[in-house]
Amino acid sequence: MDTQKFLGLLEEISVPDTARVKAATATLRTDYYPLPESLTILLQLVLSNQPSHIQQLAATEARKLVVKHWKSVSVDQKAQYRQRLLQGTLEEEEQIVRHAAARVITQIAKIDLENNEWLDVFDVLLRAASSPDARQRGVGTYLLFTSLESIGEAMMHRFPELLEIFSKTIRDPESAEVRINTMLALSRLAIVLDTDEDAESLKMLQEAIPQMVAVLKKAVDEGDEDRTTQSFEVFQTLLGCDSSVLNRYFGDVVQFMINLAAEKSLDEDARSQALSFLMQCIRYRKLKMQGLKIGEQLTLKCLEIATELGDADADEEDVTTPRSALGLLDEMASSLPPGQVVVPLLHAMGPYVSSSDPNRRQAGIMALGMCVEGAPDFINTQLHEIFPLIMRLLEDPEVKVRRAALDGVMRIAEELPEEIGKEHKKLIPALIKHMDIATRSLSGPDDKQNMDIIRASTNCIDSVVEGLNSEDLNPYLQELMPRLGRLIGSNDLKTKGAAIGAIGNVASCSKEGFLPYFEKTMEALSEYVEIKDSPDELDLRSFTCDAMGNIAMAVGPQAFQPYVQPLMRATAEALHLDHPKLKETSYLFWAMLAKVYKDDFKPFLGGVMKALFESLETEESEIEVDLGDEAEDLAGKEITIGGKKIKVAALTNDDLVAADDIEDLDDELADGSDDEWDDLDVVTAVAQEKEIAVEVLGDILTHDTQDYLPYMEKTVEMVLPLLEHSYEGVQKAAISTLFRGYAAVWSLQAKEDKDFTPGLPLQKEPPPQIKKLGEIIMTGILVIWQEEEDRATITEINRSLSATLRASGPSLIASPTVLKPITENLLSIITKSHPCQKDFGDEEDLGQLEETSEYDWLTIDTAMDAVIGLAVALGESFGELWKMFEKPILKYTSSSESGERSTAVGVIAECIKAMGRAVTPSTSTLMKPLLHRMSDEDPETKSNAAYAIGLLQQESTNDKEILKNFPTILSKLEPLLQTDEARSKDNAAGCVARMIMTHMANMPTAQVLPALIDILPLRNDFDENEPVYDMIVKLYSQQDQQIIQLTPQILPVLAEVMAPEPKDQLKDETREKLRELVQFIASKQPQEVQKYEQLAALV
Repeated sequence: MDTQKFLGLLEEISVPDTARVKAATATLRTDYYPLPESLTILLQLVLSNQPSHIQQLAATEARKLVVKHWKSVSVDQKAQYRQRLLQGTLEEEEQIVRHAAARVITQIAKIDLENNEWLDVFDVLLRAASSPDARQRGVGTYLLFTSLESIGEAMMHRFPELLEIFSKTIRDPESAEVRINTMLALSRLAIVLDTDEDAESLKMLQEAIPQMVAVLKKAVDEGDEDRTTQSFEVFQTLLGCDSSVLNRYFGDVVQFMINLAAEKSLDEDARSQALSFLMQCIRYRKLKMQGLKIGEQLTLKCLEIATELGDADADEEDVTTPRSALGLLDEMASSLPPGQVVVPLLHAMGPYVSSSDPNRRQAGIMALGMCVEGAPDFINTQLHEIFPLIMRLLEDPEVKVRRAALDGVMRIAEELPEEIGKEHKKLIPALIKHMDIATRSLSGPDDKQNMDIIRASTNCIDSVVEGLNSEDLNPYLQELMPRLGRLIGSNDLKTKGAAIGAIGNVASCSKEGFLPYFEKTMEALSEYVEIKDSPDELDLRSFTCDAMGNIAMAVGPQAFQPYVQPLMRATAEALHLDHPKLKETSYLFWAMLAKVYKDDFKPFLGGVMKALFESLETEESEIEVDLGDEAEDLAGKEITIGGKKIKVAALTNDDLVAADDIEDLDDELADGSDDEWDDLDVVTAVAQEKEIAVEVLGDILTHDTQDYLPYMEKTVEMVLPLLEHSYEGVQKAAISTLFRGYAAVWSLQAKEDKDFTPGLPLQKEPPPQIKKLGEIIMTGILVIWQEEEDRATITEINRSLSATLRASGPSLIASPTVLKPITENLLSIITKSHPCQKDFGDEEDLGQLEETSEYDWLTIDTAMDAVIGLAVALGESFGELWKMFEKPILKYTSSSESGERSTAVGVIAECIKAMGRAVTPSTSTLMKPLLHRMSDEDPETKSNAAYAIGLLQQESTNDKEILKNFPTILSKLEPLLQTDEARSKDNAAGCVARMIMTHMANMPTAQVLPALIDILPLRNDFDENEPVYDMIVKLYSQQDQQIIQLTPQILPVLAEVMAPEPKDQLKDETREKLRELVQFIASKQPQEVQKYEQLAALV
């Protein structure tokens, strides 16, 4: 082999010239690397006096060839190379060469140990790490790090010795390199350590944590960016290890990170990394963080850090300390209870938004905006106090504060559309005013500040109108539409896109009120339907497509018909323009047209289904990597490494990396366990597209079910495997679509077949196709339900199952192999013991923490809703299951959180209603807490308790228990009959009506009936009209003199309740009973009935 030519080729690889690198690499691969002697030459170059970059590159290349050629080296040569490599590395002055050579040594050791050779290697490394020479200690500790990284399991029997040495090297007084190498080694040891079996090593590792913190602190204090970053990465790694590693000092580490992040004199990058670590703690150790009760302190620190934002661009995406702090607030609000985040934030808000410093005013409103998504229910309870602050900040003299207030309004409107919509009379004129002032002040296309205000105002309008009904919105159309129309003509594409999006939402919410603006708007938007000359134009085309779908929903099928064919052609073309967002928007447009046209969508169904199925068949790249100069031939292609598909990025001159950073991916990935791959949270564009495609399938099959039937089998075949997709968005879409498919097919049956009879065994078997579909779906669901760790996925299962059981009854759960695991899974969620409710890798029982974040509560809430679904499907046979659910659900009736109490009481009520007489054994158990909750401080809980008590005394046959509590029930109902809040009056009226119908002899009707008639008609909860009017009809049928005497008071109530509006205040059956009642009264008192035109028409 020509050694000089070989050396020359290595030098060629080092030059920043793609063509030369490519040629040299190809020659080395084909002419040299297949030969065993190439390895020995590379090893000699590592040990030579060549320039350091050649030594480093030789080591990197040698490491790759060790696997292939080391076995060909003779025994004597192996011994020589081991000794020379170790000695040469210990004496090498250049760190990059030492590190590259160390990885060669580790690779050789790995192979040798597998072949029962070089058995004293660990002794050699331990001696090096204990050397009196600082450089040798640096090499020794780095070798231990790379060994633990590569062959850690082979070293487990030496962990106590390693940790004894590390306890000294982590405090090394001479060398920062030794200290940081020790940190790296300890993090790798933590990954491999069996904490259950090796308690001694675990204790020693735990005792090293304070010193590891000290190493990080010193690196930060000295401004050593590289070692600071390495130290933070170590702590991030420890978070991913068994929780016992950090638990002992977890609180101290968290407090250190909080203090570091808050220290304004420190380097911004270090502070941002501290905030990043805290965010990971919230994400993966949220129960531990909640248990530390550190949320309030962290919230206030983040609020203070946010004041450093200054005049930063609102659209700026650079990671800065204040932006990281705001991101942490967002994560905290979603993961921790409101009492630890939102409550202290709101308490601190006043001084911030009232401060003379605009930076503090800006920070206050931005922090609030970041917390809304995580705790919308609590924010809603405080909106009456928050809204005036927002309105004040919208008029702030500082532009940046007004801009921040606009962002706050938009975030609140997105989460609480109906509540913020109630303030439209103040809010929409204010937003229009902002838009007008900024428009008048606009000095040109480069006026970034005013353009930003215009865009923000437009986005705010887009969000705010979401919460308005057409009656409230339509008066604003003459103000909004001309302004939004002008913005469509803006030269700024982002502003143009914001205006188009707002128009779509305005149309959707104004419904027929949009018709006067329809044709002109479609004409203005038409020029953007087919644009495709740049990514920005394709973005704009996507906004246009979405807006036109909303417009179709508003104006209806007839008005929109002329635009359907051209838009379907445009969306079909959009699938081939290599723009993921436009592709997704095209799918969503089809879903909206299916909703509008229903059965008339059939002509397009073939092409639409073909495209959606093709999307689901697309192969996904799980990760994209840059393999450096060797990857150019593979640019844009997929290769398989370690059994995983990898997309290779193209090489650029900027992509040439230091050889010390190059890893042998094939070895690393092949050696990696499946668990390590599972931890990769990679969301590809293809996965996001599949999520939308699956959702659209669900929409189409729901709205055009009959025509969809030929595609149902293939849909199930393609969607079912997606239940186990790595991206939770695809999982949730698959869950929803499969259940919607079952419900849709069920709905196609004749009325007598789809109207189910509750209970098991089934009174009537469903058709074989439906039965088989249900079995397939539930088999797939049960596979993931028990072990799935993503809360949102579990929440979707709960929600979809509940809706389907209510619609189709017990057929879905008729098999004992289905009902038992459903019950077990729901119980585990309600008792907070499901895998999705535990911290990452933590076996510690923190599930009994009193408070719950709103996001966590949603999972429990939907599980309870699924319990109601079971009760509805099973009827009286649910009584046996209720014995299991009763205690855990009752526990929530005593929660310190009002929302949890009201939900639990409501669930009990609905279960009583569904199981009927089967509630009797639980009468005493339920009566006491329900009576107690009728005096709850929370109006919603009181209202639900009145509803539940009414149902309990109606359904239970334990008259003794019921009647002895009548005086207490009546005393608690009396104030509720005069309370308009939270439907209290309506539920109390329903309760009284049920009591009269069930136990009339025990009711003081002479006092109760006039009071009840006096509050009619009901205004809020129309469901309670049924028992109220059933009771009235029953008393008339019994010729009850008290009700007959009240006829003059009852007739005006009947006239109002029988009116055409509101349409849903009476069920058809109740309306018919009242019609007959009016005719009966007319036969007795015709003059009284004739006073009311609405009633006279019924006679």
